[in-house]
Amino acid sequence: MFNTIDIDRSNLTIMGVKFSDLKTLESTANALSSNMFEDFKPTPKGIEIIRDYITGKISLTELVILAKQKAYV
Repeated sequence: MFNTIDIDRSNLTIMGVKFSDLKTLESTANALSSNMFEDFKPTPKGIEIIRDYITGKISLTELVILAKQKAYV
């Protein structure tokens, strides 16, 4: 079954999570969509984590730690 998420390109938000630019929003949306095919259910916190990884705010090591901790829930 296909689930949708709220993406607002004009306000630069995904599920209410704010983005600084359209390129980052689209990169995050692409990452989310590919993971959703594997049954990932995005949350605002999970979107923030992916956004922060894409923008370089957190490292791959930190991303893995957060994933193991299930911080995205």
